[in-house]
Amino acid sequence: MSARPLLLPLLAAMLLGSSGCDKLAASPQPQQLFRAADISGAGFGRAFALTDHKGRARTLADYRGKVVALLFGYVHCPDMCPLTLHELRRAQHALGAQGSGLQVLFVTLDPQHDTQAALAQAMANFDPAFVGLRGDAAQTRQVIGDFRLVLQRLAAAGKDAGEIGHSAGTYVFDRHGKLRLYAAYGTAHEAFEHDFRLLLSER
Repeated sequence: MSARPLLLPLLAAMLLGSSGCDKLAASPQPQQLFRAADISGAGFGRAFALTDHKGRARTLADYRGKVVALLFGYVHCPDMCPLTLHELRRAQHALGAQGSGLQVLFVTLDPQHDTQAALAQAMANFDPAFVGLRGDAAQTRQVIGDFRLVLQRLAAAGKDAGEIGHSAGTYVFDRHGKLRLYAAYGTAHEAFEHDFRLLLSER
């Protein structure tokens, strides 16, 4: 059984707001600049305190000056995580010289099984520039709450570590550390590249 993406709760309400929907529907809409959902000003997902796959303490502030693509998953994810990481790698490579201004961060939702060594190997398999992040049980619960993730274990009977159903989108921060975009699972590398170029070109 494949892990299934779980949608970010209330995303539509957050984007449209709680009033004025009739007016929005009746009036012409401005051209959407980004391919992903623009969630600039969202009141969540503002920080984290975790450890990277080299054992260094990390916070979001460490990556100021770069566009950050942040996603959550686990090393043995059978489909969603590797597919998204693959698309992000293709997008970063397509950026050429601009690719140095992008940082991909992968946060494990299964620190019990995803050790520092396992994360290091997983990141090396995708791109040496990607960073794996993990926390203890309390830090993991904190980041799940801060980013409003939905999580469900799908462990099969008799197995030590089963699949995990989880929110599968990618959060994108600008170079000032502000949360700007939410890219749903299935976003192709061309869309990622388009949005990363726009954010990298901002002053």
